[in-house]
Amino acid sequence: MERTGAGDPRRVVPLLWRAGATPSRRGLTVDRIVEAGIALAQEVGLEQLSMRRLAERLSVGAMSLYGHVPGRAELVDLMVDAAFAEVVYEDGVIDPADWRASLEAVARCNWDLYARHPWLLAVDTTRPPLGPGTIGKYDAELRALVGTGLDDVEIDQVLGLVLEHVRSTARQALAGTERSPDDEWWTAAGPVLASLMDPARYPIASRVGEAAGTAYDAPTDPHRAYAFGLSTILDGVATLVAQRAADH
Repeated sequence: MERTGAGDPRRVVPLLWRAGATPSRRGLTVDRIVEAGIALAQEVGLEQLSMRRLAERLSVGAMSLYGHVPGRAELVDLMVDAAFAEVVYEDGVIDPADWRASLEAVARCNWDLYARHPWLLAVDTTRPPLGPGTIGKYDAELRALVGTGLDDVEIDQVLGLVLEHVRSTARQALAGTERSPDDEWWTAAGPVLASLMDPARYPIASRVGEAAGTAYDAPTDPHRAYAFGLSTILDGVATLVAQRAADH
């Protein structure tokens, strides 16, 4: 998996904020390079993105790119930050007076972000790009929990829990669309398993597996997992918020 923060922070952080960035005589800019990189990742996947291939897309020599972006690692940071900058919440959507509805909006917005940019699911952002897109998104989403009585660390952890749940279920949904349907595999494997597995020995797995398979009509249902998981997480947050209110 790709990872942001793999480049030299002394070079990439100023680039993220466009400090000192200037266009070339051919009109090549950091923004244009990032836009083309995102488009290419959408088409061929992030793993197939290279500086050489990007230079061909832009009809320039590879050395022209390096005059604006030091390398592929820095490019990935720039692309992620640009994608995160697309997350803009209209006035009133993030309402600290209704933290639950606000977090539901945050979850939907991030699900939509991954639907637009599935290549983001191939990037580990635990060392996040320290740019305005990433920080602006973080700042806006934290506002959903201001005034809940949670302390700052709890606010950060609740937001992280919601975002990681969305990312996980979005990855499942993407995997289901990228690979061929599993029906044929299950059709072949099911009878073989049934002939070998004694339900009396595995009674709970047999019962629950059959119920889940019937409900999903598939091994998993990412959309159902998204809704159920988010509701369960927010119920837990509600309990935590109530506890903090009682403490005061």
